[in-house]
Amino acid sequence: MENVIIKDKPIKDTLPKDINSAAGDKIINDLLPQKFGKAGKIWVGILVAICLVGMFAYYRQLRYGLVVTNMRDYVSWGIYISNFVFFVAISLVGSLITAIFRLLGVKWGAPLTRIAEMIAVAGIIFASLIIIVDMGSPERFYYLFLYGRIQSPIIWDVIVITTYFFISVLLLYYPLLPDIKILLHHKERSSQKLNKFYSFIGSFWKGSHKQNLLSNKAINVLCITIIPVAFTIHTVTSWLFATTYRPGWDSTNFGAYFIAGAFLVGAGAVVVAMYVFRKAYHLEKYITDSHFDKMGKIVVLLSLVYLYFNVNEFLTPFFKMKESERGYLNDMFTGSFAPVFWFAILTGMILPIIILLFKKGRRPLPMFIVGVMVVVGAWFKRYLIVTPTLLHPFLPMHDVPEAYRHYFPSWEEWAITMGSLAGTLLVITILARIFPIIPIQETLNEHHETAE
Repeated sequence: MENVIIKDKPIKDTLPKDINSAAGDKIINDLLPQKFGKAGKIWVGILVAICLVGMFAYYRQLRYGLVVTNMRDYVSWGIYISNFVFFVAISLVGSLITAIFRLLGVKWGAPLTRIAEMIAVAGIIFASLIIIVDMGSPERFYYLFLYGRIQSPIIWDVIVITTYFFISVLLLYYPLLPDIKILLHHKERSSQKLNKFYSFIGSFWKGSHKQNLLSNKAINVLCITIIPVAFTIHTVTSWLFATTYRPGWDSTNFGAYFIAGAFLVGAGAVVVAMYVFRKAYHLEKYITDSHFDKMGKIVVLLSLVYLYFNVNEFLTPFFKMKESERGYLNDMFTGSFAPVFWFAILTGMILPIIILLFKKGRRPLPMFIVGVMVVVGAWFKRYLIVTPTLLHPFLPMHDVPEAYRHYFPSWEEWAITMGSLAGTLLVITILARIFPIIPIQETLNEHHETAE
């Protein structure tokens, strides 16, 4: 959205009507970052406690090795890689919502872009960290850059994740610059440390015409760049599985399958964040019922697309029923993994479609419940992508300990996983405390245009 700025004049000189008017003051007061209340401090305390437990579990893993996990010769990718795929998926839609909405000029999506950007940055940070955890020894991550071979899909994944991370950070940072100027204009609302931080990252921003042209051009370049990068990161992640010759992974459908699932879980995460921030910060005027209704329609569409790819993924091998895949499919549909499988399908796709087809289902509270269902179902779906396949290799298991035939994460694995999930929420919480959740400058400009 184009800023209402007069050439070569700073923001404080060109927006007094918005900043000093009653309506402008109300918008700024509503959207400036708020200090944590009692509930916020309890929330942060819980997240920090979970993270500390996860760090202790990781200390044990570093000290004693991966033997503290229940991963063995067959299930060498366990809950950590499931979590990695989940984080990569949940980060996709954040950047894509921002990029597509900005490029297409979708004005109703403006209040959602920063929420999506925060989710994207937090998700990709912990996707990177959980890979280091899975490697066992942290220095192996350094060796990937030092001795990596371009023939390996793992190196492709490292390259696109690193690229995606920097683009996501920049896509969060550039649109923040006009808001940082407003934050510095209202120093009394922030602590001295925060004001120093704002000055460090944004004091150069004067809001001149030239700066706005450069910023808008940079944002447009990032929006165009991040779309193929976002698609690539999920395609390459799917290739890590598809190029590994195992039942259930030997599929040309995996790239589109992963992307469709990432769109769905990312949209679900944005819906959950919309509801939580709306309630916590009383943003009903800015995140309206109409936003939930529109996002509900998007989630229905994405659920239908992902359901199609799931049918496509399982119907063909089920029809052929090759001997190598028989055990895997039986285990998924009627065996030990069946409860989790049907829970993920019903909770993550079918029930959301049924609920959101009705207008009442697209109200804020039902949408929040559906968003939680989609996110939870998506996490279990990633678990099912990894574990059942590894327990059904092409060569049947012979003369192995009974523990190798089953996999259930150890408490250390659960603690690290929960710590990473809590860490993601903590990063989003801290970003929401430091920066405006809804872009202030864009909201002021929209109010100014509406008034005109």
